[in-house]
Amino acid sequence: MKHLGLALVLLILVQNHGVFQRVGADDGFVKTKGVQLTLNGSPYYANGFNAYWLMYVASDTSQRGKVSSAFQEATKHGLTIARTWAFSDGGYSPLQYSPGSYNEQMFQGLDFVISEARKNGIKLILSLVNNYDNLGGKKQYADWARNQGQSITSDDDFFTNSVAKGYYKNHIKTVLTRRNSLTGIVYKDDSTIMAWELMNEPRCTSDPSGKTIQGWITEMASYLKSIDGNHLLEVGLEGFYGASKGTSNPNFQVGTDFISNNQIPGIDFATVHSYPDQWLTGSNDESQLTFLNGWLNDHINDAQNILRKPVLFAEFGKSLKYSGNNQRDQLFNTVYSQIYSSASGGGAAIGGLFWQLLAEGMDSFRDGYEVILSENSSTASLIAEESQKLNRIRKMYARLRNVQKWKKARETRSGGKDNNNGK
Repeated sequence: MKHLGLALVLLILVQNHGVFQRVGADDGFVKTKGVQLTLNGSPYYANGFNAYWLMYVASDTSQRGKVSSAFQEATKHGLTIARTWAFSDGGYSPLQYSPGSYNEQMFQGLDFVISEARKNGIKLILSLVNNYDNLGGKKQYADWARNQGQSITSDDDFFTNSVAKGYYKNHIKTVLTRRNSLTGIVYKDDSTIMAWELMNEPRCTSDPSGKTIQGWITEMASYLKSIDGNHLLEVGLEGFYGASKGTSNPNFQVGTDFISNNQIPGIDFATVHSYPDQWLTGSNDESQLTFLNGWLNDHINDAQNILRKPVLFAEFGKSLKYSGNNQRDQLFNTVYSQIYSSASGGGAAIGGLFWQLLAEGMDSFRDGYEVILSENSSTASLIAEESQKLNRIRKMYARLRNVQKWKKARETRSGGKDNNNGK
């Protein structure tokens, strides 16, 4: 009983000193265990955000304060995951001028982003190429291959042409083996990075069967994992189903399948994006929320029961160009409620990342979906509340883990004493 009393006192002291306020957010690699992510052995649930602009803004040293400010504001609201771009292919001020030719100034911007995230206890998901023409994407890779005499008939040849795939593999290797100029840590060895993303919202409409995307993911996942065995990997999928469950889709096919694509070896967790205002144009808010509830529920259940992998709601939002703050808050609340309901029961939903966080003074980056925490008070409150709720789950698991460790140690000590007494 004396040992038990001491353990309880220590547990109270540890709690009072805030050990459970941040459960090692910036220490160790995030792993998977069944349908959960884990960090330092405890289940990891986290609230987060998208900020695609981080590397671009940080490449201008005079603008880096915006990156620091965004991370600091995010931390104040309990946000601990950020998803951003580790690509910019061709065009104006790129990361990659041409295949294998890189812009050191832009790379140093990404170095700064990773360094600042580390300081603020924020994990990063880094996306490696875009499906869309913005910042180059698969179209730029297809054009580069065409310029080398390849027979390219569609941007979708990015997924099958050997030269285009070779260029992309080289980009994977270049990013993963980059040594951060500020921290000295090679990216593939940096636990600040939570996961790599193969592509932002891959689509291959020229092959609605999904076989083309399936083959590409299989090849690229295997290649990436051959370089980096430390980090998690996800595809970047929006969550659309193939023919097997097309009824869950918002009336279109894009050549991907949430089930088969995420069953590929090397893919560690699933992702879902949620934009009912874009997908169900012409429908009212009530119809959009009804769809959203079903969409969230289907993906949580399928991740839990079929994939048996965690699922991250990696993008969601509602444009203020066509709705008010109240309508957007309803959408945020719907997403957050489903995530918390799953997480609190040990389920597959591990968190959500809203689109998109901006710092003050970034008006040119506004797209209608922006959240500036200092000016969107009601949305900011919802975000902070979800962070607190998910953190409470993490603290609960951390307490249980510490108590279990103590019990195991006590049993070992007791066993040793009994043996000594028996001599």
